[in-house]
Amino acid sequence: MSHRHFGSLHAPNAEMAIKNARDVYTRRNEGVSIWVVQANDIAASSPSDKGPLYEPAEDKVYRHPSFYKIPDDIGAM
Repeated sequence: MSHRHFGSLHAPNAEMAIKNARDVYTRRNEGVSIWVVQANDIAASSPSDKGPLYEPAEDKVYRHPSFYKIPDDIGAM
């Protein structure tokens, strides 16, 4: 299964960040692993760049292979 972002938190170090994330985001036993990243190490695009950033992908249908039939025994993809 792919990792999913659930939110953000503050911690003094990586060890406490993992413990805090465990306590906050895995209360229902849905987590299997946790990744933590310092906020200053995150690079993000701007919403105003949406057009130029994503428009070229629209002409590449293979990037969204909705026309493939996935066998039921494959499981989560």
